[in-house]
Amino acid sequence: MKQVKIADLKNQLSQHLRAVERGAEIEVTDRNRPIVRLVPARAAESQIRIIPAKRPFAEVRNKRYPKARWGGGSLKLLLEERGKR
Repeated sequence: MKQVKIADLKNQLSQHLRAVERGAEIEVTDRNRPIVRLVPARAAESQIRIIPAKRPFAEVRNKRYPKARWGGGSLKLLLEERGKR
C-alpha cells in the first residue's frame, strides 16, 4: 500500500485516483499519521437487476392519459412536498 501526504494528494489528485481505479490502495497521511485509505469502489454490476417488460412498448406507445386534477399549481404542490427543507 502506497502512503501519500495530503499536499501530494492535492497536487496530483487525478494521478492518484487513476491508480486507485486500476486497483491500487493509497493511505493518506498527515504528519505521518494515517488519515484515510483510498480503495477501489466495488463493481456496480452486481447491484443492477434488469426486469423484462410485461408488455411490448408498441402496445402502450400511443396511449393517452387524462390530465391530473390536483387543484392548485405545481409550485404549491412542490412547496407542500418539500415542507420546511
